[in-house]
Amino acid sequence: MDKLLNLWHNTGLYQIEPGQGFMIIIGMLLLYLAIKKNFEPLLLIPIGFGGVLANIPGAGLAEHGGILHMFYTIGIESGAFPLIIFMGVGAMTDFGPLLANPKTLFLGAAAQFGIFATLIGAVILSTLGIFDFSLADAAAIGIIGGADGPTSIYVAGKLAPDLLGAIAVASYSYMALVPLIQPPIMRALTTEAERKIVMVQQREVTAREKIIFPLILLLLVAFLLPDAAPLLGMFCFGNLMKECSVVDRLSYTTQNSLINTVTIFLGLAVGSKLSAEAFLDLSTFGILVLGMVAFSIGTASGVIMAKIMNKLSKEKVNPLIGSAGVSAVPMAARVSNKLGLEANPQNFLLMHAMGPNVAGVIGSAVAAGVMINYVTGG
Repeated sequence: MDKLLNLWHNTGLYQIEPGQGFMIIIGMLLLYLAIKKNFEPLLLIPIGFGGVLANIPGAGLAEHGGILHMFYTIGIESGAFPLIIFMGVGAMTDFGPLLANPKTLFLGAAAQFGIFATLIGAVILSTLGIFDFSLADAAAIGIIGGADGPTSIYVAGKLAPDLLGAIAVASYSYMALVPLIQPPIMRALTTEAERKIVMVQQREVTAREKIIFPLILLLLVAFLLPDAAPLLGMFCFGNLMKECSVVDRLSYTTQNSLINTVTIFLGLAVGSKLSAEAFLDLSTFGILVLGMVAFSIGTASGVIMAKIMNKLSKEKVNPLIGSAGVSAVPMAARVSNKLGLEANPQNFLLMHAMGPNVAGVIGSAVAAGVMINYVTGG
């Protein structure tokens, strides 16, 4: 009888706490959204499954010595996984639209305003006693506004590892919800006539330009802001492998098997931070709210910048492409294109929107460097 009682006490059913049960449901919800609704399935499936594993009572998978904790220590605590993924993103990126229309760089830069506005907002809310975020916490939360999952994870791992789970879930959730969040903001800030603006065909960008650009970008940013060098360095390296056309095997591996493998371990490692004790508190709610504010401000800032540019230039840009300044590549560009086609069936904005979209990736990496430098003092 004692053996049976001891066996029962060692089961997960006996040891489970309400918070763990709730987080297992949250993990299942993430899996549902990924599988049924196709919301960022490449990340939400491993994150959701990792969250379920992390909350199994008595298993200790996310505790010191557990396999999920090992994934986190090796890949995220070291910063390796987000950087490798950035290299893969670089290998899949085409700088052509940005080089063909360089002024779209301003749209990508403007969209980063949401990051800094949310940083200030988080600090003010903490000062008022509504939340208890340190400056490092506020900086990590603000990066959500860039809608760049790897960058958010990288900065959170550096500045606020205790908030990593909530920041990662918020970042990838808002990336997945781009088609739902952005259109109402874009419509509210533009007129029907503005949405119908047809942009001229972009010029042809030479292979030499595409090879030289990542090298110049890296040197300029790295020397001015060394803290941004890890992210931008991997991004530019991946892009150079793609554009130079002499290491196709390496480029193909980086774009496919390498980034896919790392994505699996990254998702599971992030899921390990969805344990009940780390996730279920008031700060998580604050992160989700502030992340939404950051993303919304970033979207609006890009559109407003496009409208300002139209006031100052004879060559008009469709303000819809300003929303693509957030780094959700290529989903934000597709949303710009979709709304443009709704206003004018002959208005194809996808390639034009890829300019600010790629600029947004660069902008979020630079913003991450600024945050890390400011908080840690370099």
